Amino acid sequence: MKILFIHQNFPGQFLHLAPEMARRGHEVIAVTDVVNTRKSSIKTLRYKHDALKVDPGQCRLGRNYTTMSDRGVTVARACLLLRDRDGYVPDVIFGHSGWGETLFVKEIWPQAKLIVYAEFYYKGVGADVGFDTEFAPYGFDQVMITQGRAAYLGQALIHADAGLAPTTWQASTYPASLRPMITVIHDGIDTQAVQPNPQASVTLPNGKVLRAGDEVLTFVNRNLEPYRGYHIFMRALPAVLQARPNAQVIIVGGDEVSYGNPPKGAKGWKERILSEVSDRLPMDRVHFMGKVPYPVFVSILQVSRVHAYLTYPFVLSWSMLEAMAAGCLVVGSKTAPVQEVLRHGETGLLVDFFDVAAWSQALTGALATPAQYQPLRDAARRFAVENYDLRGICLPRMVNYVESFGPRT
Repeated sequence: MKILFIHQNFPGQFLHLAPEMARRGHEVIAVTDVVNTRKSSIKTLRYKHDALKVDPGQCRLGRNYTTMSDRGVTVARACLLLRDRDGYVPDVIFGHSGWGETLFVKEIWPQAKLIVYAEFYYKGVGADVGFDTEFAPYGFDQVMITQGRAAYLGQALIHADAGLAPTTWQASTYPASLRPMITVIHDGIDTQAVQPNPQASVTLPNGKVLRAGDEVLTFVNRNLEPYRGYHIFMRALPAVLQARPNAQVIIVGGDEVSYGNPPKGAKGWKERILSEVSDRLPMDRVHFMGKVPYPVFVSILQVSRVHAYLTYPFVLSWSMLEAMAAGCLVVGSKTAPVQEVLRHGETGLLVDFFDVAAWSQALTGALATPAQYQPLRDAARRFAVENYDLRGICLPRMVNYVESFGPRT
């Protein structure tokens, strides 16, 4: 088969799938944005997208579609060059629908099978919008704007042959009429690379070394922001650290904005929220690590006694499942994405997202009695291996799924 992957930040979700398809003898290439600097063993062609500034007054609710469809046209032009200059015709195209890149590729190769990675469908009601009104207003305008943002996602799936979502809840965000097109297969967690290690250690920026068995509370996100509950976690910390004088806190994440809006009147969410609580925190025990290399991230999970994970009703982070694979005791927010993979009292603990006092109590108790929660840690590890293991479960399913769209012999 000839397989074309499309992702503006390739390899992205295709990190393991694309090389595996090549290993199996398929001819695999990828198309990505020229600004993407990530390395891959896959032959990669880069397009240059000059994003035109959109006038909100002219486009109004259509401005998001204008932005995404403009990128889609750029990708289509790159594909046209591949077809006409190189004579390239793929059997299967697999692209992420999140940035409009797949919108018009069927116009270039109508005979190819198109699969879109259907990660999330914007909803005015029932998902992330309106969930937490502290930092974002909610009302008629926000509902209309959000629903308008979904137009290109619907088009992307309608014009595809099929869609793939990583979790059942994320698939459920799509309209009922489109859900039959979507298969649920998670990208997978490398449970061999991420597993408990009683010899693990982490060196903090101040030179202090923490080891497995120490009283360590961890919190990990790509960026520290409300969508992932950073504000709730930080507000819970003063009571936790007062009750647990030997506890150390490791916080991993950048100070950019992945989701939602930047804070008003502050450089970033890290400082905006920290300014609320810093006078009540022993800052010598709160360690901001920034973004760390993957091996360091794994070691942080391996030394964790308790791992806090919060999210709005939105895309589930890989780090949530990686924490379970590492044998962490995960205390998670009682939100739909988390509840799909975490069972209260069985594989972890669940706390209402907004209940700061309950978070303080749950984290304090879990830090205080680690032996009590060892069965939950073991069960979390088993759950991750049995349901989300990369090599044994998810990757074979993904390979079979993609190959099912190939030419019939």
